[in-house]
Amino acid sequence: MLIGWIIVIAGLMPLGQKLSGAQSNEMSSWLPGSAESTKVVELQKHFRPDAISNANEVYYRASGLTEEDRQAIADDLRAFAVPGAIKGVTGDIGAPQWGADGTTMQVEIPIAIKDGGWKDLADAVKQIKKIAEKDRPSGLHTYSAGPAGIAADQSEAFQSIDGSLLFITIGVVIVILLLTYRSPTLWFVPLLSAIFALFAAWAVVYLSTKAGVTVNGQSFAVLNIMIFGAGTDYALLLIARYREELRHYEDRHEAMAHALHRAGPAIVASAATVALSMLVLLVAEMNSTQGMGPVCALGIAVGLLVMITLLPALLVICGRWVFWPKVPHVGSEQAHANGVWTRVGRVIDKRSRPVWIVTAVVLGALALGITGLKADGVELADSFTKKPDSVKGMEIAARSFPRGEGDPLVVITKADSADTVAAKVQGTQGIAPRGVVKLGTENGRTEIWATLSDGPDTSAARDTVDRVRDAVHPIPDAEAKVGGGPAMALDAAKASRHDDKVVIPLILLAVLFVLCLLLRAIMAPVILILTVVLSFATALGISSLVFNRVFDFAGMDTGMPLLIFVFLVALGIDYNIFLMHRVREEAQHRGTRQGAVVGLAATGGVITSAGLVLAATFAVFTTMPLVSFVEMGFAVALGVLLDTFIVRSVLVTALTHDIGQKSWWPSRLAQQPDVGVRPAEGSGRDRDEVLAR
Repeated sequence: MLIGWIIVIAGLMPLGQKLSGAQSNEMSSWLPGSAESTKVVELQKHFRPDAISNANEVYYRASGLTEEDRQAIADDLRAFAVPGAIKGVTGDIGAPQWGADGTTMQVEIPIAIKDGGWKDLADAVKQIKKIAEKDRPSGLHTYSAGPAGIAADQSEAFQSIDGSLLFITIGVVIVILLLTYRSPTLWFVPLLSAIFALFAAWAVVYLSTKAGVTVNGQSFAVLNIMIFGAGTDYALLLIARYREELRHYEDRHEAMAHALHRAGPAIVASAATVALSMLVLLVAEMNSTQGMGPVCALGIAVGLLVMITLLPALLVICGRWVFWPKVPHVGSEQAHANGVWTRVGRVIDKRSRPVWIVTAVVLGALALGITGLKADGVELADSFTKKPDSVKGMEIAARSFPRGEGDPLVVITKADSADTVAAKVQGTQGIAPRGVVKLGTENGRTEIWATLSDGPDTSAARDTVDRVRDAVHPIPDAEAKVGGGPAMALDAAKASRHDDKVVIPLILLAVLFVLCLLLRAIMAPVILILTVVLSFATALGISSLVFNRVFDFAGMDTGMPLLIFVFLVALGIDYNIFLMHRVREEAQHRGTRQGAVVGLAATGGVITSAGLVLAATFAVFTTMPLVSFVEMGFAVALGVLLDTFIVRSVLVTALTHDIGQKSWWPSRLAQQPDVGVRPAEGSGRDRDEVLAR
């Protein structure tokens, strides 16, 4: 098996290395697929083969631009216009705009975006900065702002995904595995398996791009985190069960066979839950959300395959010594016999009803913080944790020029109606005076650009988009469509609200379906679903308070609550699966109340470790300079910790203990009395016979 995987990885590695270059970060990979603004992007291809994004180069001196500054600016303008000097710039740049107070000048530089998406913009902006900063007079400040400048700063932030973010994740996993196993050798086995899974997943996802699957910077980042987080979780569960079986079987091959037989269904069910939840994202309207579905589902499938084939082979090859210094021998005491979760279980065994009621009430109270969540989108200036040059330039330019400069509305209409449409647009509230320009006509259609009075990323701009659409759509035979950056923001917000209503119920149904199959019951799966939803609400409620009061964030991207829900429900349900699968196994010969206590004791340690790994991997996102990723990382990490230490260990266990055998309704197990035999003593064979009965 090991040799086979080495051959496979050696063959797939060249393909996996191509995945980073296969990312599609152009606008169509993020926009809602059926939105009006997306259709405008497609119509613009009739006017030019490449999409255009403007870089606004801003020059600023607080005391006023000097004659030396103006000469340097003139030199820069000539350099910008030289064909080939800037990637994607053909030489046609805008006229310089001078601020009324004499402190500011800006020029729009149209950049053609080819297949590279925002990488093209990043390269072009670097070249613009190089020209602007060469021989710059002392005290003259230059900033690359506009949509292209913002995209370049975002691209720079995402570049960390390919390097430092991944290495930080690996480092975090190593530290937690060392603390978990307290072994200088065992940590290497799950880590090596996770790395194999990562390389294999990269290759498989790259091949899927040839079949039409879209990968962008966001889905690539999440893929890496999920491989390490979920993959390591599966490894921890299998290793814990294998170590348990080594205390019953002398032959390590036999111990591994029993470990796979006992833990395998829970691991497969967990992976199936995540994969199905990811595939549900295919019904989302947002292309960025929709594209994440198959990418992460493929990654989870590959991770599962590695963890139930390569990992067992590595463990068996290494032998018992890999657990040194705590080597499990036949007949030795189980690691969880006197652990902390055993003691927690004893408390629950005596007072299960008060425990789950108090826990649920406290979590519900904390969930009320969700009422303060501001998830109606954030302005570009508030989307970075630190203010980059693009935002500084945008703020300086806004003092002297209309805030919509550089990111206009784009209206495409039939040529015969162009004058009427242009007049309607100019007369709409929110359009800057003399802000409407007809660019050209191709194939019987005319392209019109309209500058907004407000910032293109503001709620006021989105209101203007609605007013413009209301004004031009009724014009007979015009077939006018309104797009551009402000319209994209509006359409994305609408698509996110649609996705919340459609995707969330479907994910809950998918998870419920898997739980019913695994547990062969309805009552327990419904309880688990309700507890995970409570966990999500609590995590988002606490996060809202932290974002507003501690981090002082302006708000949250409209699509972020859905992503947080997907990760918390799809991944958070894992721990309930691990627990309840073990509880059901124990309930068959101990009864459910005793089985709940024993199941908690047996799985508590490994689930806690798995939760710490998953929380830590998502917490790595908080190192990124983008507010949306910090919020996602914090909220998911918090939710996982809540689920691990409180919801799964206290609430679910206490509820199951209180409900007893009825938890397995309507299966036959629900009809059995809630009493059973005591833990089996003796050999592994004797124990298995008792379990079978």
